[in-house]
Amino acid sequence: MTNRATPDHYGRAVALPARELASDISRGVGRRVRDGARGSKRRLADVNDQDCRITTAIGHLPYSAADPGLAALSRSADHSKLWFAVAATLAAGTRHTRRGGLRGVLAIAGASLLANGVLKPLVPRRRPAAELLPTYRSLDDPPTSSSFPSGHAASAAAFATAVAMESPKAAAWVVPLAATVAYSRVHVGVHWTSDVAAGVALGAGAALATKRWLPVRDIDEAAARPVAGAPALPEGEGLVLLVNSRSGRAGVDPYDELITALPRARVLRLEDGADLAETLIDAAREPGTRAVGIAGGDGSVAAAARVAEDLDLPLALVPAGTLNHFGRDVGVYDTQEAIDATGAGEAVAVDLGELRIHADIEGRQEPQRVVFVNTSAFGGYPEMVRLREKWQQRWWGKWPSAIAALLVTLARSRPIRVRLNGVERSVWMLFVGNGPYVPTGMVPSYRPRLDTGVLEVRYLRADRPLARARAFVALATGVLGHNRIYQESAMRSLDIELLDGPVDVAADGEVVGRGRRLRYRVADHPVPIYRRDESLWPQRATAR
Repeated sequence: MTNRATPDHYGRAVALPARELASDISRGVGRRVRDGARGSKRRLADVNDQDCRITTAIGHLPYSAADPGLAALSRSADHSKLWFAVAATLAAGTRHTRRGGLRGVLAIAGASLLANGVLKPLVPRRRPAAELLPTYRSLDDPPTSSSFPSGHAASAAAFATAVAMESPKAAAWVVPLAATVAYSRVHVGVHWTSDVAAGVALGAGAALATKRWLPVRDIDEAAARPVAGAPALPEGEGLVLLVNSRSGRAGVDPYDELITALPRARVLRLEDGADLAETLIDAAREPGTRAVGIAGGDGSVAAAARVAEDLDLPLALVPAGTLNHFGRDVGVYDTQEAIDATGAGEAVAVDLGELRIHADIEGRQEPQRVVFVNTSAFGGYPEMVRLREKWQQRWWGKWPSAIAALLVTLARSRPIRVRLNGVERSVWMLFVGNGPYVPTGMVPSYRPRLDTGVLEVRYLRADRPLARARAFVALATGVLGHNRIYQESAMRSLDIELLDGPVDVAADGEVVGRGRRLRYRVADHPVPIYRRDESLWPQRATAR
């Protein structure tokens, strides 16, 4: 069999076997390839023609006051300066607008990288010719890079889509602003319409992709069973409420507000050096007490929840900590919501996590009992939480801080040998949640339910090949939940033996003890916590 050289449809000589040249199938494939190439060229020509027609039509528009305004708006979006200013404005609003601004900045980073770092070098395209538009619309210093795609349109669409994912209310004005910026790039003659359309699609995709690292919280509070018969406490009658002024941000103290809003309640301030649980128990033993309450952070709430459990009383929660994770899950975001719920006598049943810390593996000594409302952990996880909260308050926001803190913690951590329900493992860190968290991955965000009756256990294995490097790559690409070094399961109880000696154990962000054997379970009885009825959810959602 001989080979013959034949030119392809680009005019290049290609050597093919004689048998293939004689094959009808091969000729058919060749025809389809040539026809496909011609069809692609025709479609591109059609797009170019349409672009020219649109730009020419815009060029024939008469001068108006909108011309200098669109030029100024287009320049303001250079290097996304406009969107960073909008993000700063959103940061001063609600929790939804703050998350929208943060997501928008992350989306811009991804969209800019793809548009300017990848596609423009790969797809060179000329900018519109200067003669298609009047000179008074031209920018003083027009860009000279590839016209495809529009980086300004990509950033605008990325930011607007991200804001809409978190706050439809804010999107009502951000989206029109983004659309105007995208159009301005055609109006001033630096992009074709198809460049802008491609940029918009790219930006929207980049915003949607942020859900892999920053999940959208689509509920304002977790679901839980309503409690029948929770006592109504008008103006706080029958309520003993303890204010931990040491919780939360400096200068934020709800004591005076609570005294005024709940004139019939016994509002006490936790004295320096006093034990929170003992102070609350002593106060609750007074006649007429029908409920206990706490104003503080998650650690204070956990201590008060144990008191409520011991006394078989409902708990009123006033979020007064720095982050208030538990308050957000329950759906009590401010003092007024707590006042409304206690006055109406509306409450839900919330599970408590229980941890018993033993000094020895055999568990012969009397264990220390700890109640937690959110999470417990050991290994690198407590250090990760500390770094995340430090960086979150200063600069970055929760999710970027969480990922950075996890990477730093992994770099510093040493493996810990453990036996989990009888199975030996080597782990970097281990997390136990009071109920299942979302999303899947090592950085949990929130709980959709508060009454599942199960614990969620997550850990990173250190006994896999290249475990640390694999964890870094999985975190950076947002696929940790699908990597074999990451383990996640729901269970009703967990028995942990620390094979290399005792470790410090954290619960709800605070170190609560040190032991060699840890036993986790869900407490036998949930605690009623005051929260307004579910029927108010639609009204709350409108505030987003």
